[in-house]
Amino acid sequence: METSRINDPRTPPGAPVAGCDVVTVPARQGLEAVDILRRGPGDTVGPVLHDDGGDTLGFLVPPGTAAAWDLPGSTCTETDGRGATLAPEPPVAGSDWLLPPGEADLATDPAVLREALGEAARMIKAADSCR
Repeated sequence: METSRINDPRTPPGAPVAGCDVVTVPARQGLEAVDILRRGPGDTVGPVLHDDGGDTLGFLVPPGTAAAWDLPGSTCTETDGRGATLAPEPPVAGSDWLLPPGEADLATDPAVLREALGEAARMIKAADSCR
């Protein structure tokens, strides 16, 4: 099983995603999650957007993720294939790629992302309590 690709038998491996949902998190938590995902086995992190203000990161996840996303402190925007696509230009005005398509896998597996965001939140809480 490839953890960061869409697990739809009709989608051949390596096929571009028609549209992706976007999980948005605070930048600090998102950067920690990117580090966690990049240290994991294989390619487990897909393209990641950051806003120009540096306040948030957006992880591209398979279409349909928004319907079941419920992680506190984050939002998941459904695109129905009409929004975020894996093109060289960022799909959202006022954003840029932290991990652009081509340097990252097709989309981040939502379950793997959820685990990484939880671990990142715990690390941040532990670091903040040491101050």
